[in-house]
Amino acid sequence: MNILFVCTGNTCRSPMAEAILKAKQLPGVEVKSAGIFALEGSALSAHTYEVLKENAIKFRHAAKNLSEELVDWADYIFTMTNGHKEAVAGRFPRAQNKTFTLLEFADGIGGDVVDPYGGSLQIYRATYGQLDGLINRLIEKLKLGN
Repeated sequence: MNILFVCTGNTCRSPMAEAILKAKQLPGVEVKSAGIFALEGSALSAHTYEVLKENAIKFRHAAKNLSEELVDWADYIFTMTNGHKEAVAGRFPRAQNKTFTLLEFADGIGGDVVDPYGGSLQIYRATYGQLDGLINRLIEKLKLGN
């Protein structure tokens, strides 16, 4: 199963989600991330790197823009906000049936994973905690690793 996480710049939320799911080492699950407006090749934000390190997750990353190739590769596309979901559907209408916000898929509710960009390390830790919980519920819903 191929899972793609999408956020704005691909330096905070979506790579954090990618790293969390990859760290679970689920057999048969491939994970990537991309940004709606990513600056190709950008590194993780310093706080994202720090929070992953605190959680013993080693992760190498270079930001990628959302592309037709990535959309076609993905079985599921999970966005961090409803705006991202709408952007994916607008640019890639055929992906609409496989694109969900992470919150709606994992918890069945609307809402966004708040962008920690420019915030304190504490805000990044909170984002990590939220993403980790959502990804655990995502794994249960998709019955991954069973």
